[in-house]
Amino acid sequence: MAKEKVRRGVSKAQWLETALIFLSDHSISEITIEELAKELGIAKSGFYWHFKTRGELIDALLDYWVHEITEVITNNVEVDGLEPKVRLVRCAEMISELDLTRYEIGIRQFSLRDETALRAVKKANNLRMDFIRKAFEELGFSGDDLEMRTMLFACYHTWETSMFPGVSRKLRKELIGKRMDLLTANVPS
Repeated sequence: MAKEKVRRGVSKAQWLETALIFLSDHSISEITIEELAKELGIAKSGFYWHFKTRGELIDALLDYWVHEITEVITNNVEVDGLEPKVRLVRCAEMISELDLTRYEIGIRQFSLRDETALRAVKKANNLRMDFIRKAFEELGFSGDDLEMRTMLFACYHTWETSMFPGVSRKLRKELIGKRMDLLTANVPS
């Protein structure tokens, strides 16, 4: 019988991405080193090149999620240098193009039962809201008007794909401009 080929050289990022994908379909308690190794097609011992414990993996997973899903936009100097409305449009496009909401449900479900996950969710929420609020503020909005637009933008773009899975990427992209026109209309004088 031929020996099965074993993949070598799985990166830390591959472990984390696999764990996030796994979390999309399973609960956090179902994420095991064995399951992840099986998904990656490698021996369980490969895990220990990158992590000492499952707990260390979970902590790294949460940091990875905040960075790869939120900071990829909020800490992006090219995006931050754009005019406010263009910045919001680019943010919405990146969320759609990079499918940045693909792990929201799994992470937020996990945060309902875990304090560390809740802190990661709060951090991501704060980064997102501050980024969005800054753009609307630069457009001249303040007070309740500012907060309402910030929350609408954040909620819509976080949950659009989950709420309306049948909408094509092409249509999503077309609707971004119309949504930005609606959210940026009636700028106070």
